Amino acid sequence: MSGKRKRKGKLKAIRFGSIELPIAPMIDVVFLLLFYFLVSATIQKQEADISFSLPGRIQQDAPIEMPDEQIVRVLANGQALVNDYAYDSPENSRYRQLETMLNRFREASESNQVEARITIAPEDDAKHEMVVKVMDACSHAGIESVTFAFAR
Repeated sequence: MSGKRKRKGKLKAIRFGSIELPIAPMIDVVFLLLFYFLVSATIQKQEADISFSLPGRIQQDAPIEMPDEQIVRVLANGQALVNDYAYDSPENSRYRQLETMLNRFREASESNQVEARITIAPEDDAKHEMVVKVMDACSHAGIESVTFAFAR
């Protein structure tokens, strides 16, 4: 067997030696990247840190002259009017604008130490569904004193 090797049935794995990855330079790079991002980042103030005061409600010692009752007219087409101002559309499932106004009316009445009262005045040919929507708006606004006015 001069210079020739015989191959057996199994192949041997070729080894390239051990490959070493230097860890110290990678840690240095990680710290440099961390330092870069910390320096380049901008710190934003949160909204809670901005000092301002919100307007609040103050309790009145003596009641202020204000109407103790609001009259909500319900027209035949389903439109709800308060002081000749139309709220919401009759096609809406709820009168949300009316609820908001009635809620403010209730809060103002409580601040003035008077009871908030609502009178619902539907026209003769107004649908009952629209009157119920106004009653729901009063309920959602927290107004419990609701009366009805009918034309004679």
